[in-house]
Amino acid sequence: MRTTSSKLLCSAAALCLLAGAAAPLHANEILILSEDVPAGLDYDGPSAAIPASQQGMVTLLEPLVGYAAASTNDTGVTVPDFNTFEGRLAESWTFDAATLTWTFKLRQGVKGCNGATFNADDVIYTFQRAKSVSGAAPIGWFLSNVGSIKGFGPEVFGDDPAAKDIGDAVTKIDDYTVEIRQGEPNALFLPVLTIFGLLIFDKETMEANKTEADPWSHDYVNNTNAPGFGAYCLDTWTKNEEISYVANPDYFAGAPNVSKVTVKRVPQSSNRAVVLQTGEAQIATGLTPREFDSLRSAAGLKVGAVAGNENTFLHMNFKVPPFDNPLVRQAISHAIPFDQIIANGYFGQAMQWQGMVPSSYPGYKASAAYSYDPAKAKELLAEAGYAEGKGLEAFADAFRLSYVSEKESTLGPIVNIIQTALRDVGIPASLDPIPQTQYGDRQLVKRDLPFAINDQEKPIGVDAGYAIQLFFVTGDKGGLNNMVNYSNPAEVDDAWAAARVEPDTAKRDAATSAIQDVLARDVVWLPIVEYKTQWAHSDKLSGLRWYPDNSLRYYDLKMAE
Repeated sequence: MRTTSSKLLCSAAALCLLAGAAAPLHANEILILSEDVPAGLDYDGPSAAIPASQQGMVTLLEPLVGYAAASTNDTGVTVPDFNTFEGRLAESWTFDAATLTWTFKLRQGVKGCNGATFNADDVIYTFQRAKSVSGAAPIGWFLSNVGSIKGFGPEVFGDDPAAKDIGDAVTKIDDYTVEIRQGEPNALFLPVLTIFGLLIFDKETMEANKTEADPWSHDYVNNTNAPGFGAYCLDTWTKNEEISYVANPDYFAGAPNVSKVTVKRVPQSSNRAVVLQTGEAQIATGLTPREFDSLRSAAGLKVGAVAGNENTFLHMNFKVPPFDNPLVRQAISHAIPFDQIIANGYFGQAMQWQGMVPSSYPGYKASAAYSYDPAKAKELLAEAGYAEGKGLEAFADAFRLSYVSEKESTLGPIVNIIQTALRDVGIPASLDPIPQTQYGDRQLVKRDLPFAINDQEKPIGVDAGYAIQLFFVTGDKGGLNNMVNYSNPAEVDDAWAAARVEPDTAKRDAATSAIQDVLARDVVWLPIVEYKTQWAHSDKLSGLRWYPDNSLRYYDLKMAE
């Protein structure tokens, strides 16, 4: 591998792309160029919805169980078998259907980055922290609720401290045996344990960094470290600039092949592509479809790709007029030129998304096949009382189309197409690029974005019902990321409450299909496209594996000499 200086590449145009990156690279170190680095590492924190933050979490922390690998596609990416689970921090498990009790045998001899030994206390701590709902975004509670873990209901958000106690939901039998009880049968239990919001913390380090005002160490995890039992340990972290990880020699599956991973924030995707081609970096993420295309034929490089669960959709907030008017929502759904976005925004590397959950997921239904029909859009606006768009100028602030400014290279062409198309039918759309951290906070915590384009949300639980609860169920009924403030108690909340404990797969699928029809009818989201997850990388690098959170696991990677 090429040795890298402390000023990693000043181009012929004298543009220093990576000035200040630390330490020369050796044969078993890699440099990754990304659009961002973690804004925080707390999965119950305000940055939990940000992909770069999720990447940091899965690097440092480890789940009890994961999906087994299935096969490797023609681009060298291994994909999982969603029907087969393998032990991670848990070595094995059994289930007693009569008592709805799962018994987990934990691995012995597992050590964290500071030498702490993993045991049942770390598992109890992690679930108790989740039930405390003390973070800005209670994702640990949400996942426990989705999996029907006993006592993880909406009552935890009340004033009764007893409702927040873990009780007998998660109990320690001995140092390496834990029991987890469900309150009702639910097939999503094991799947939610694979997701980043239930990764296991190192209790000792967490408690050593708690304060009276912050007994669950949210500030420490958000700003300093996420202590756990993952394959890598945090080395250095400068927000908005760079993060680096060093291999955990005590990782349960053996020391990683790559001894150090440095992730450098390089906002311009074109700069990431240029540096990758020099050999100074080994992976570039978040490139535009055109850039990925060009790198497929570049010497010394490969592009790994998988049709996973990534998508782009239009977000319209039900609490912000005029988006509370269903006719306006319907008008917008017919004003978007899907084919033009696919051709000019994604260079043909996408397809129109015709549903409310990923089309690759069990239970998906193509219920949202909206067509581009500007004449119909104008008719619907007139029916709503805004003929030729007259009167909509009063909602100029609502029609500010927000998007992540760090993704300008990819989203810029798309939002411009959307803005032009909306104006053509009389909707006064304007563009509002905002920083990733602000976008994530307003989407996940404040839920006050009126109008936005989103290409970073994906249901990590591989199931249509999981997506329904995550995005569309109201908060007091167990929803978490209902960013558009949609509420439909009978047709969505109650219907899903019944479907999630339905043991008959055919009946459950019929129920989730009916819910998807309702979501499409109400244009809760406007699905636009599904696109491939891609990574450009050195041809000396192998081991890329796709996970539903779209974050790499650096342990999988191997670098040839």
